[in-house]
Amino acid sequence: MLENIRLSFQGIFSHKLRSFLTMLGIIIGIAAIIAIVSTIKGTSEQIKENLVGSGNNIVEIKLSQGEWGYVSGDSQPPKNVPVVDDAIKAEIEAVDEVVAVASYRLGTMYEGIYFGNTGMEGATVIGTDPDYMELVGYTVTRGRMFVPDDFKNYNRFAILDDGAASALAGGDDPVGKTLEIKGVPYVIIGVVEQQDSFAPKIETLEDWETYYGNGAGGKVFVPDTVWPMIYGFDEPYNVVVKPTNTEAMTKAGKKTADILNDKIKSGSSSSSMGEEQKEDSESRFKYKSQDLLEKAKQMQEVSNSTSRQLIWIASISLLVGGIGVMNIMLVSVTERTREIGLKKALGARKSVILWQFLTEAAVLTFLGGVIGVGCGIGLAYLIANVAETPVAISGAAIVVSVAFSTIIGIVFGFIPSIKAANLNPIDALRYE
Repeated sequence: MLENIRLSFQGIFSHKLRSFLTMLGIIIGIAAIIAIVSTIKGTSEQIKENLVGSGNNIVEIKLSQGEWGYVSGDSQPPKNVPVVDDAIKAEIEAVDEVVAVASYRLGTMYEGIYFGNTGMEGATVIGTDPDYMELVGYTVTRGRMFVPDDFKNYNRFAILDDGAASALAGGDDPVGKTLEIKGVPYVIIGVVEQQDSFAPKIETLEDWETYYGNGAGGKVFVPDTVWPMIYGFDEPYNVVVKPTNTEAMTKAGKKTADILNDKIKSGSSSSSMGEEQKEDSESRFKYKSQDLLEKAKQMQEVSNSTSRQLIWIASISLLVGGIGVMNIMLVSVTERTREIGLKKALGARKSVILWQFLTEAAVLTFLGGVIGVGCGIGLAYLIANVAETPVAISGAAIVVSVAFSTIIGIVFGFIPSIKAANLNPIDALRYE
C-alpha cells in the first residue's frame, strides 16, 4: 500500500498541471461546501445567541389576552387571575429546570409621565418585585437599586433605564429629582442599563412585539407595592424565570406557564362566578411563555434547510470532478499500457494492478479535498469579512469532506482500474 501511495505521488507530480486541472472540480466543490457549512453554522449560532439574550438566558411568561399580551390600562383587570404570591413563586422555583423566579407588573403609558416640563410618550411602567432587576440583568449606572425597605414602606421611588433617562433628562443626571406618573410624584433613585444587550433585526410586527413590546420609548421601574397608586387597583403579575441552562429554556417556560394557568383554572371553577366570567377567564386570558429558544431553533432550521440545498448544488461540482478523475485515469491507463503489460509479464496479479490505479485515484482526490478545505476556510472568512456575518468552522464537515473526496476517487477510479487490471499482457507489451 505504501509503495502504491509513493507511486501515486510520483505520477501526480510528474504531471503537475494535468493533476491540478483534474483536481479543480474537487477543490471547488469541497471549498464551496466548507464555506457554506461554516457560514451557516456561524449564522445559526448567532441567531440562537441573540434570541436567547447573549448569555442572560431568561424566559418571560406573560399574561395574554387572546393573541396579544395583556397590559395594564384604565379598565378593570381580568377576573380570577390570581396574584403571584410567595407560595406560587416557591412552586415555580421547585421546577427542576428553574434556578430563580421573579414577578413584575407591566403597563404601557402613552402620556402621563413628566420630568419637569418634559413628557415621555410610549413608555413602559414596570412594577418589580425585589428580585426582578437582578434576575433580568440590570446594573446601576447612577444612583442605586431598590432595597427591601422600599417595598415594605411603600416608598414612591422610581428607577429609569438609559432610554427613559435620555428621553426625559437628556444629558442631565436625573437621580434625586422628581418624576410625575399620572400626577403622583416619584423620586428617581437610579438609572440602569441591561447587560448583554443586542440590536435585533426587526422585520415583522411580531418581531417588534417580541423585542420592543416592553417599551420602545424607555422603561420606568417602581416597586410593585406602589403599583395600585398608578392604576388604582391590583393587577395580575407576569413572571420571569432563569433556567438551569440555555437548552432548558423551553421546558422552564412551559412548566411555569402550566403552573400559572392551573391557578387560573382552579380559580375559575368557583361557584360564585357567573358563566360569562368563567368564559372570560378561561378563554381569553392565559399565560404564555415567550419561547425564544424555540424561535431560534425554527430560524436555525430554515438556515440549515437553505444550507442543505446549497450543499446539494455544490455537490454537482464534485460529480464533475469525479468524471474528470475517471477521464484522466483512463488516459493514464492508456499511457501506461506497456508498463502494465511488463508488470503482468513479471507475475503481477490483477489485484495488484487494480489497487495501484485505485490508490492513485484516491490520492489524487484526497489532495484535492485537502486543498479544497483550505480554500473553503479562507473563503468562509472572506465572506464573513465582506458580509459582516459570523463564521464557525465545522471540524466534522472538514473530516467528512476529505473522506468524501477520497471516496469519489475510489468510485470514479474503479472503471479505469478494472480496465488496467484486465489488460492482456501480450497485447499490452505490443501496444504502441
